[in-house]
Amino acid sequence: MEKQIRLLSQYIYFVMMKSIVYFIFCFLLLTVLKSNAQTATVPFYKGALKANREKTYSYIINTSIIKNLSLPLNDETEADWQDAFYAMELIRYKQPWVNEKIKMAFDSIENRTVGFQRALMELMYANYTWEFKTTINKLFLNTTNAKVFAMCAEYLLRADRSLKNFENIKELALAKSRKIFIKDTLDFFISYELLWPVINKKEIIKVTPKLNLLVNRDYLNGNTVVYSFQRKNRNYPGLVIVKDTNGNFITAEKGIIFSVPQLARSISSLPGYLTNGNTPQGIFRMYGFGTSKIDAIGTTENLQLTMPFETSVQHFLKDSSITDSVWTPELYQQLLPKALQNYHPLFQSYYASAIGRTEIIAHGTTVDPEYYKGQIYYPLTPTEGCLCTKEIWSTTDGKRTISNQQKLVDAVKKAGGADGYVIVIEIDDQQKPVSINEILPYLKKNK
Repeated sequence: MEKQIRLLSQYIYFVMMKSIVYFIFCFLLLTVLKSNAQTATVPFYKGALKANREKTYSYIINTSIIKNLSLPLNDETEADWQDAFYAMELIRYKQPWVNEKIKMAFDSIENRTVGFQRALMELMYANYTWEFKTTINKLFLNTTNAKVFAMCAEYLLRADRSLKNFENIKELALAKSRKIFIKDTLDFFISYELLWPVINKKEIIKVTPKLNLLVNRDYLNGNTVVYSFQRKNRNYPGLVIVKDTNGNFITAEKGIIFSVPQLARSISSLPGYLTNGNTPQGIFRMYGFGTSKIDAIGTTENLQLTMPFETSVQHFLKDSSITDSVWTPELYQQLLPKALQNYHPLFQSYYASAIGRTEIIAHGTTVDPEYYKGQIYYPLTPTEGCLCTKEIWSTTDGKRTISNQQKLVDAVKKAGGADGYVIVIEIDDQQKPVSINEILPYLKKNK
């Protein structure tokens, strides 16, 4: 009996000590969690505060636009006028008095610098559909600069979709390409990208039946792959999903495929081969996370991307054994499934970078979405050509309240990290946002 009592006492002591240790552990854990909760900082952007939003908008109107356009236009004030052009693009500003200033700018356009001409044409494409086509046609006929020529051509093609206009533009574009632009490689690439859809008349995308080749679990195996599915009409938001290094697509709650809307539309909405145009289709090398110091992008982590001509062949193809140092389309097409190696739209990132486009990344935003209220893509905000997800910042305390960008970053980290590729592709020309239900059938084919 004494032995049993002794054993029972030891057992009770053991249970008590275990309970005490467990209590202490829980207490310490709660203390640590509470401490972390107190010290963790919610992303904050003071520019989102209501008073600051109003102050920024007032500055854009009164200083960036009215004050700059009130200056006489000459060589010394070109930069001021260009700032006004960009400001009007940014907030979609259109007033009758501005039209008079635009006419004034066109009156001396042939004597202005190429930079000024491009800035004005970017504004025209962004804010005006057809109103200045007669004036722009004159610049189109006389310019010898390939980018200005292409911007004029794109405006005129959109303003007048008649067969006669189509054929006239094609004829002049071919003539200038053979006589003027052929002399310079970059100019030739610009005219090539302008003429390709004109000659091939690829108004409707027909890549969807081959979409399963890109989302195949074995495609680019060993890499994290981010897919950004877009419409031809970039006013409609696209959709982004993520594949891990083993070929599995990242899921969210209840096993549903992770996806968030993503806008690939630029403020100007110019074609992707032109500076500040929409995000080009094609393959981008993804090589890590970054945090921007640019206010409009914000502090949420972004995906660092590069296009072929921004980096070496070895880095882009992830193959240090490659001895080629000069980019060719044949090198780039090694990353595409065989059946898509001649599908030109997927070469847009290649040619856009050859022409000179740089610094396209996938990021969040602090831009006031109210600038775009009433637009199809609202509350997403356009950029200068990057991939952008929705972020909402409180006008009361400046804290980030919604961040699809953070969700995307978390999904990429779950997939194995930002070491791999981003593929941007237009799936068709439906006039509606891309939905996950459109993509799921192609994912199921690969299970």
